[in-house]
Amino acid sequence: MKKALNQMTTPHLSFAAFLDLARALGCVGVEARNDMDALGRPLFDGMDPTEAGQMIRDHGLRLVGLSQVYPFNAWDAARKEEVAALIATAKAAGAETISLIPRNDGTGAGNGERQANLRIALKDIYPMLVAADMVALVEPLGFGRSSLRSKTELVDTIVALDIADRVKLVHDTFHHALAGGGDFYPAHTGIVHISAVTDPSLTFDEMQDAHRVLVGPDDRLGTVDQIAALRAAGYDGPVSYECFSPETQALRDPLHDIGASFAYIEAQIEAFV
Repeated sequence: MKKALNQMTTPHLSFAAFLDLARALGCVGVEARNDMDALGRPLFDGMDPTEAGQMIRDHGLRLVGLSQVYPFNAWDAARKEEVAALIATAKAAGAETISLIPRNDGTGAGNGERQANLRIALKDIYPMLVAADMVALVEPLGFGRSSLRSKTELVDTIVALDIADRVKLVHDTFHHALAGGGDFYPAHTGIVHISAVTDPSLTFDEMQDAHRVLVGPDDRLGTVDQIAALRAAGYDGPVSYECFSPETQALRDPLHDIGASFAYIEAQIEAFV
């Protein structure tokens, strides 16, 4: 399994310490984020993107993703500037992809409206990606308030616009479960995000980002099953840990705990073979 680490899982680590952790975990790469303002954390801890990219490579890692533009499907001139800026930063840092997140506030979710908004945004973004030789990862969010819950809806739009060479989807095991499951699209999947929910008192409609913890035997999302199914269907890309739970983000020994969870996942997947 090609392990990766999303910066949101350990947001309190300095960028250098985050890279040290990813290397120690045996990761192939990392995902850096520009949305940790609440923690007073600028992208790359304020380093120049070129310098940050070199630091990543010096650690033997890839910058598999750079997050994010939100909400990309509320398309206008300002959003277009944000996408252009993120692409420029990604190119400077040597990132392989940028991340596009759909509106998640209960608006723009109506049938017909959401499909049109998605199509308008992706049709305009695609030439920017081609010009920059960049790939965008679009992440369907399983929350009921999301304007893009369905991977099938996203893939249908990608195919209709003939943009599959530059636009891939994020298969997030949390959001897949919240959206009610559905088809897997390994050929259209650019990265897999993993996390668990273990609280037995929650319904799936009640689950939120803050409940996302490390994967173990009590996971209610079927994360291991999802990874195994994707791999059996031909997916061989990064599997990246993205947890938002404050308790996970505050782990005293993330190397031990995340490492143990990765080991658990890999042992369980071996049992599927």
